[in-house]
Amino acid sequence: MDSKLNEIKYRFEEVEKQLSDPDVISDQKIFRELNKEHSQLSPVVNKINEYMMCVKDLADSKELLNSEHDPEMKEMLSSEISSLEERIKDLNDKLMLMLLPKDPNSGKDIIIEIRAGTGGDEAALFAADLFRMYTRYAETKRWKVEYLEVNTNEIGGFKEVSFSIKSPEAYDIFKYESGVHRVQRVPETEAQGRIHTSAVTVAVLVEAEEDELVIDPNDIRTDVYRSTGHGGQSVNTTDSAVRITHIPSGMVVTCQDEKSQIKNKAKALRVLAARLLEKMNAEKLAKESEIRKSQIGSGDRSERIRTYNYPQSRMTDHRIGLTLYSLEKILEGDLDDMFDALKKFENESLLKSMK
Repeated sequence: MDSKLNEIKYRFEEVEKQLSDPDVISDQKIFRELNKEHSQLSPVVNKINEYMMCVKDLADSKELLNSEHDPEMKEMLSSEISSLEERIKDLNDKLMLMLLPKDPNSGKDIIIEIRAGTGGDEAALFAADLFRMYTRYAETKRWKVEYLEVNTNEIGGFKEVSFSIKSPEAYDIFKYESGVHRVQRVPETEAQGRIHTSAVTVAVLVEAEEDELVIDPNDIRTDVYRSTGHGGQSVNTTDSAVRITHIPSGMVVTCQDEKSQIKNKAKALRVLAARLLEKMNAEKLAKESEIRKSQIGSGDRSERIRTYNYPQSRMTDHRIGLTLYSLEKILEGDLDDMFDALKKFENESLLKSMK
C-alpha cells in the first residue's frame, strides 16, 4: 500500500510542475486535463499525508514506550498508541475508498432525458413529477439547470423532457438514475379509486467535452419547421424549430424550446453529441469486465430500478433493496439519503471485487 501511496504523491508533484510550465498552459486541452487530475488528486494526497504522519507518530510512540520506565508516562503513551491505531485504521478505510477506480465520466456535466412509458396520461404526469424532483434537488445544490426540449400533453404532463445539469458533482450523483421508474397510485381521473401502475424511462447522458467527440457536418441533415405548442409570439409564426438527423446512426434530435433557430440547433447538437457518446461508451462497456457491467450506475435504461408507491408513501430501489417511507419528501427533491445509500452500496461492491 505504501508504494501505491508514494506513487500518487509523486504523480501529484509532477502534475503541479506541469501546470506551471508555459508550454502546458498554452495548450488548453492538456492544461484542462491536468487541472482536472490535480483537483482529483489533491484531496487524496492530503489524506495520504495525514495517514503517513500518523504512521510516523505511531512508530515514534512505540519506540518511546519501549524505552520508558515511568509508569505514568507508559500509561500515557499506551493511550496515545491506541488512539493513533484507531485513527490509522479510519484513515486507511477512507483511503481505500478514495483509491477505488474512478468512473471516466466523473466530473462531467450531464443531460437527463425523461420519457413517459406505459400508462398514457398518468405516465406523462409522473414524468413531470420526476422532472420536478430532479430539478428541485439540483436547485438545492445551486447547480445550473437548463431546459433543452419539452414535449407536453394536454393535461400538463410530459411526453418527454430533456434538460442539462452543470456541476462537477452532477454525474457522480445522477448516474444511478438511468432505467425504468415505476409509479403506483390512484389517477385523478379514476372514479373507482383503483391503483394504476405506470412507467417512465430516465436516461442520464454525459455532455461531450470539447474535442472529445467531433461530429462531421456531412453526417447530419438539418430540417427546420414551425414550432408548435405553448409559447410566445414566435410559436407557429416562424421556422425556429430544428430537427437534426445523424445519418450514420439514424439518431434524430428535435428542439423547439428557443425562439431562435440558431439556439435550437446548438441545443440539438449538444443532445446528439451526448447520445452518440453514450452509444460509444455502451459499446466499450460491453467489452469490459462483468464487474463493471454489474455496477448500479451502468446506465441500462431498460432495467426497472425503482417503484414509487403513493398509497403507502413508499419508495423502493430494487437494485439495492432500499425502501424509504418518505415519498412526499423524496418527490420534493430530498434525495440525499437515497443517493448516499446507492453510493455506499457501489463502494462496498467495488471493495469486495478488489479483494
